[in-house]
Amino acid sequence: MSKHDIQHGELIERYNANERSNHWVTAISFVLLALSGLAMFHPAMFWLSALFGGGQWMRILHPFIGVVMFVSFAGLVWRFWHHNLIDRGDIQWLTQIGDVLTNREDKLPEVGQYNAGQKMLFFTLLPCMVALMLTGIVVWRRYFSAYFPIDIIRFSVLIHAAAAFVLIAGIIVHIYAAIWIKGTMGAMLHGTVTPGWARRHHPRWFRAIIKSSTRNH
Repeated sequence: MSKHDIQHGELIERYNANERSNHWVTAISFVLLALSGLAMFHPAMFWLSALFGGGQWMRILHPFIGVVMFVSFAGLVWRFWHHNLIDRGDIQWLTQIGDVLTNREDKLPEVGQYNAGQKMLFFTLLPCMVALMLTGIVVWRRYFSAYFPIDIIRFSVLIHAAAAFVLIAGIIVHIYAAIWIKGTMGAMLHGTVTPGWARRHHPRWFRAIIKSSTRNH
Protein backbone atom coordinates (compact mmCIF):
# COMPACT_ATOMS: atom_id res chain seq x y z
CA MET A 1 0.00 0.00 0.00
CA SER A 2 1.38 3.40 -0.99
CA LYS A 3 1.25 6.71 0.83
CA HIS A 4 -1.21 7.91 -1.85
CA ASP A 5 -3.54 4.97 -1.13
CA ILE A 6 -3.50 5.64 2.60
CA GLN A 7 -4.17 9.32 2.18
CA HIS A 8 -7.14 8.56 -0.09
CA GLY A 9 -8.98 6.34 2.33
CA GLU A 10 -7.61 2.86 1.68
CA LEU A 11 -7.77 0.62 4.74
CA ILE A 12 -4.57 -0.01 6.70
CA GLU A 13 -3.62 -3.50 7.82
CA ARG A 14 -3.25 -3.61 11.59
CA TYR A 15 -3.20 -7.38 12.09
CA ASN A 16 -2.48 -10.06 9.51
CA ALA A 17 -4.33 -13.38 9.34
CA ASN A 18 -1.76 -15.26 11.45
CA GLU A 19 -1.87 -12.62 14.19
CA ARG A 20 -5.67 -12.65 14.25
CA SER A 21 -5.80 -16.45 14.36
CA ASN A 22 -3.30 -16.46 17.21
CA HIS A 23 -5.42 -13.94 19.13
CA TRP A 24 -8.70 -15.82 18.64
CA VAL A 25 -7.25 -19.19 19.64
CA THR A 26 -6.10 -17.53 22.87
CA ALA A 27 -9.47 -15.81 23.34
CA ILE A 28 -11.58 -18.92 22.73
CA SER A 29 -9.35 -20.97 25.02
CA PHE A 30 -9.73 -18.31 27.70
CA VAL A 31 -13.54 -18.41 27.51
CA LEU A 32 -13.58 -22.21 27.79
CA LEU A 33 -11.18 -22.11 30.73
CA ALA A 34 -13.10 -19.36 32.50
CA LEU A 35 -16.37 -21.28 32.22
CA SER A 36 -14.90 -24.61 33.32
CA GLY A 37 -12.84 -22.95 36.04
CA LEU A 38 -15.89 -21.21 37.48
CA ALA A 39 -17.77 -24.52 37.44
CA MET A 40 -15.03 -26.07 39.57
CA PHE A 41 -14.63 -23.03 41.79
CA HIS A 42 -18.08 -23.09 43.44
CA PRO A 43 -20.94 -25.61 43.54
CA ALA A 44 -23.43 -22.90 42.55
CA MET A 45 -21.73 -22.67 39.16
CA PHE A 46 -21.24 -26.39 38.58
CA TRP A 47 -24.11 -26.34 36.07
CA LEU A 48 -21.60 -24.85 33.61
CA SER A 49 -19.98 -28.30 33.43
CA ALA A 50 -22.86 -29.37 31.17
CA LEU A 51 -21.23 -27.26 28.43
CA PHE A 52 -18.32 -29.70 28.45
CA GLY A 53 -20.28 -32.94 28.63
CA GLY A 54 -20.39 -33.17 32.42
CA GLY A 55 -18.00 -32.85 35.33
CA GLN A 56 -15.75 -35.74 34.35
CA TRP A 57 -15.08 -34.46 30.84
CA MET A 58 -14.72 -30.91 32.12
CA ARG A 59 -11.96 -31.94 34.54
CA ILE A 60 -10.18 -33.83 31.78
CA LEU A 61 -10.41 -31.04 29.21
CA HIS A 62 -9.64 -28.04 31.45
CA PRO A 63 -5.86 -28.59 31.82
CA PHE A 64 -5.38 -29.49 28.15
CA ILE A 65 -7.19 -26.34 27.06
CA GLY A 66 -4.95 -24.49 29.53
CA VAL A 67 -1.87 -25.75 27.70
CA VAL A 68 -3.36 -24.60 24.39
CA MET A 69 -4.03 -21.13 25.80
CA PHE A 70 -0.54 -20.81 27.27
CA VAL A 71 1.18 -21.85 24.04
CA SER A 72 -1.05 -19.55 22.00
CA PHE A 73 -0.45 -16.64 24.39
CA ALA A 74 3.29 -17.30 24.15
CA GLY A 75 2.89 -16.77 20.41
CA LEU A 76 1.28 -13.39 21.05
CA VAL A 77 4.11 -12.44 23.40
CA TRP A 78 6.67 -13.40 20.75
CA ARG A 79 4.85 -11.36 18.12
CA PHE A 80 4.05 -8.22 20.12
CA TRP A 81 6.38 -7.83 23.12
CA HIS A 82 8.52 -5.19 21.40
CA HIS A 83 5.42 -3.02 20.86
CA ASN A 84 4.57 -3.15 24.57
CA LEU A 85 7.74 -1.70 26.09
CA ILE A 86 6.95 1.24 28.38
CA ASP A 87 8.35 4.63 27.34
CA ARG A 88 8.21 8.18 28.72
CA GLY A 89 5.08 9.01 26.74
CA ASP A 90 3.26 6.11 28.39
CA ILE A 91 4.01 7.52 31.85
CA GLN A 92 2.56 10.86 30.80
CA TRP A 93 -0.47 9.09 29.27
CA LEU A 94 -1.17 7.42 32.62
CA THR A 95 -0.88 10.69 34.53
CA GLN A 96 -3.53 12.15 32.20
CA ILE A 97 -6.02 9.34 32.77
CA GLY A 98 -8.79 11.96 33.11
CA ASP A 99 -8.23 13.01 29.49
CA VAL A 100 -8.25 9.34 28.46
CA LEU A 101 -11.61 8.68 30.13
CA THR A 102 -13.20 11.79 28.60
CA ASN A 103 -11.82 11.08 25.09
CA ARG A 104 -9.67 14.23 24.98
CA GLU A 105 -7.07 12.47 22.86
CA ASP A 106 -5.75 15.74 21.47
CA LYS A 107 -4.32 16.50 24.93
CA LEU A 108 -2.52 13.15 25.25
CA PRO A 109 1.01 12.28 24.13
CA GLU A 110 1.06 10.62 20.73
CA VAL A 111 0.42 6.88 20.89
CA GLY A 112 2.34 4.29 18.90
CA GLN A 113 1.21 0.73 18.15
CA TYR A 114 -0.37 0.44 21.63
CA ASN A 115 -1.29 2.91 24.34
CA ALA A 116 -0.16 2.67 27.97
CA GLY A 117 -3.39 0.99 29.07
CA GLN A 118 -2.91 -1.79 26.53
CA LYS A 119 0.71 -2.18 27.60
CA MET A 120 -0.28 -2.42 31.26
CA LEU A 121 -2.79 -5.13 30.37
CA PHE A 122 -0.05 -7.01 28.51
CA PHE A 123 2.23 -6.96 31.57
CA THR A 124 -0.66 -7.98 33.80
CA LEU A 125 -1.60 -10.97 31.66
CA LEU A 126 1.98 -12.15 31.29
CA PRO A 127 2.67 -13.09 34.95
CA CYS A 128 -0.90 -14.38 35.33
CA MET A 129 -0.44 -16.76 32.42
CA VAL A 130 2.89 -18.01 33.78
CA ALA A 131 1.39 -18.46 37.26
CA LEU A 132 -1.62 -20.33 35.87
CA MET A 133 0.57 -22.66 33.85
CA LEU A 134 2.99 -23.47 36.67
CA THR A 135 0.32 -23.95 39.32
CA GLY A 136 -1.85 -25.82 36.85
CA ILE A 137 0.90 -28.38 36.41
CA VAL A 138 1.18 -28.84 40.17
CA VAL A 139 -2.57 -29.47 40.58
CA TRP A 140 -2.94 -31.62 37.44
CA ARG A 141 -3.84 -34.80 39.32
CA ARG A 142 -3.72 -37.20 36.40
CA TYR A 143 -0.06 -36.58 35.62
CA PHE A 144 1.82 -34.38 38.11
CA SER A 145 0.17 -33.96 41.53
CA ALA A 146 1.72 -37.12 42.94
CA TYR A 147 5.16 -35.50 42.69
CA PHE A 148 4.30 -32.60 45.02
CA PRO A 149 3.56 -32.39 48.77
CA ILE A 150 -0.02 -31.62 49.72
CA ASP A 151 0.88 -28.18 51.12
CA ILE A 152 2.40 -27.18 47.78
CA ILE A 153 -0.71 -28.41 45.99
CA ARG A 154 -3.00 -26.41 48.29
CA PHE A 155 -0.90 -23.28 47.90
CA SER A 156 -0.90 -23.76 44.11
CA VAL A 157 -4.70 -24.01 44.08
CA LEU A 158 -4.87 -20.66 45.91
CA ILE A 159 -2.42 -18.97 43.52
CA HIS A 160 -4.20 -20.52 40.53
CA ALA A 161 -7.55 -19.08 41.65
CA ALA A 162 -6.06 -15.64 42.37
CA ALA A 163 -4.27 -15.47 39.01
CA ALA A 164 -7.46 -16.59 37.26
CA PHE A 165 -9.43 -13.82 39.00
CA VAL A 166 -6.94 -11.16 37.89
CA LEU A 167 -6.88 -12.59 34.36
CA ILE A 168 -10.68 -12.59 34.07
CA ALA A 169 -10.88 -9.02 35.40
CA GLY A 170 -8.18 -7.91 32.95
CA ILE A 171 -9.93 -9.51 29.98
CA ILE A 172 -13.23 -7.88 30.95
CA VAL A 173 -11.46 -4.50 30.85
CA HIS A 174 -9.88 -5.48 27.53
CA ILE A 175 -13.27 -6.34 26.00
CA TYR A 176 -14.87 -3.16 27.37
CA ALA A 177 -12.09 -0.99 25.91
CA ALA A 178 -12.36 -2.75 22.54
CA ILE A 179 -16.10 -2.00 22.42
CA TRP A 180 -15.69 1.53 23.82
CA ILE A 181 -13.26 2.62 21.10
CA LYS A 182 -15.20 2.11 17.88
CA GLY A 183 -13.19 0.28 15.22
CA THR A 184 -10.94 -1.60 17.63
CA MET A 185 -13.00 -4.80 17.53
CA GLY A 186 -13.16 -4.63 13.74
CA ALA A 187 -9.37 -4.47 13.59
CA MET A 188 -9.11 -7.90 15.21
CA LEU A 189 -12.03 -9.32 13.22
CA HIS A 190 -11.05 -8.06 9.78
CA GLY A 191 -7.43 -7.02 10.30
CA THR A 192 -7.80 -3.49 8.98
CA VAL A 193 -8.53 0.04 10.22
CA THR A 194 -9.29 3.29 8.44
CA PRO A 195 -6.60 5.96 8.12
CA GLY A 196 -8.78 8.26 10.22
CA TRP A 197 -8.94 5.70 13.05
CA ALA A 198 -5.19 5.19 12.96
CA ARG A 199 -4.48 8.94 12.84
CA ARG A 200 -6.79 9.65 15.78
CA HIS A 201 -6.03 6.78 18.15
CA HIS A 202 -2.44 5.80 17.23
CA PRO A 203 -0.88 8.81 15.46
CA ARG A 204 2.75 7.78 16.01
CA TRP A 205 2.02 4.35 14.54
CA PHE A 206 0.15 6.00 11.64
CA ARG A 207 3.15 8.20 10.84
CA ALA A 208 5.40 5.14 10.91
CA ILE A 209 3.10 3.44 8.39
CA ILE A 210 3.22 6.52 6.14
CA LYS A 211 7.00 6.68 6.41
CA SER A 212 7.35 2.99 5.65
CA SER A 213 5.04 3.30 2.64
CA THR A 214 7.03 6.25 1.31
CA ARG A 215 10.34 4.41 1.75
CA ASN A 216 9.03 1.27 0.00
CA HIS A 217 7.66 3.19 -2.97
